[in-house]
Amino acid sequence: MTANSKNIVPHLWFDKEAKEAAAFYTSVFPNSQVCSEIVVKDTPSGDCDLVSFDLWGQRFMSISAGPYFSFNPSISFMVNFDPARDEHASKQIEEVWEKLSDGGQVLMPFDAYPFSEKYGWIQDKYGVSWQLILTNPEGEERPPILPSMMFTGENAGKAEEAVQFYLSIFKDSKKGVSAKYPAGMEHNQEGTVMFSDFMLENVWLTAMDSALEHGFQFNEAVSLLVNCDTQEEIDYYFEQLSAVPEAEQCGWLKDKYGVSWQIVPKDLDEMMSEHATQEQIDRVNQAMMPMKKLDMKTLRKAYEG
Repeated sequence: MTANSKNIVPHLWFDKEAKEAAAFYTSVFPNSQVCSEIVVKDTPSGDCDLVSFDLWGQRFMSISAGPYFSFNPSISFMVNFDPARDEHASKQIEEVWEKLSDGGQVLMPFDAYPFSEKYGWIQDKYGVSWQLILTNPEGEERPPILPSMMFTGENAGKAEEAVQFYLSIFKDSKKGVSAKYPAGMEHNQEGTVMFSDFMLENVWLTAMDSALEHGFQFNEAVSLLVNCDTQEEIDYYFEQLSAVPEAEQCGWLKDKYGVSWQIVPKDLDEMMSEHATQEQIDRVNQAMMPMKKLDMKTLRKAYEG
């Protein structure tokens, strides 16, 4: 499956570094490129850069829309370096760690752990978190980059429940592996999720619990954008996921765990891309601003003028 056809896309909210960060990330990871850069004018945050880029087969979207949200490790990105797929994986993980460490902050040192001979967790110079792991290549192949959710604070212990909730909502979904905390683990309750992964709409994600006092929760800095083919799909996901009415705006919503989602028509990508004129982009944006749930027909009408 190509990066373009992914139905769930991680979306990063920057103050004003979206273009700079996309250029940096595409220089760090192999087989990566910036796909599109546009300016969305006259938003509540002023003129915003909207950037779309592929990292190692994973599509990302990002926006420069003001200093409203700060990245934290509640959603990080797990990066698999698989020696079975690439003989240079062991060297490659060290190179990527070094690049991401520049100006960054180490959350777990790059070292050997019981689950991997090379693993580290880093918050890069922009605040985005990455878990780099030399994988044990047994079982079904996983993609190189997976969005990774950490359930902490009031959400600690809810990872398994949340995964089941997401699996029940997304039609093309399946459970992957799951490992629980054993007895006697300091801070973490026996039976809660140490690591699990799951697939929604052909996109693999991971989830874990952490009972440590981290002092952060899910927020809008990292959201998950769901591309929908029909208005019925938009209605369905909005109804199933939205749990915080006041967070509903321009297709954005928050679920009951505080995770932010954007439910958008698939062709919004085309309407807000380099193929569109600035006038078309402006019209679509103005039509979208008053909406909570997005209306495909109205947006298409605005695009076509």
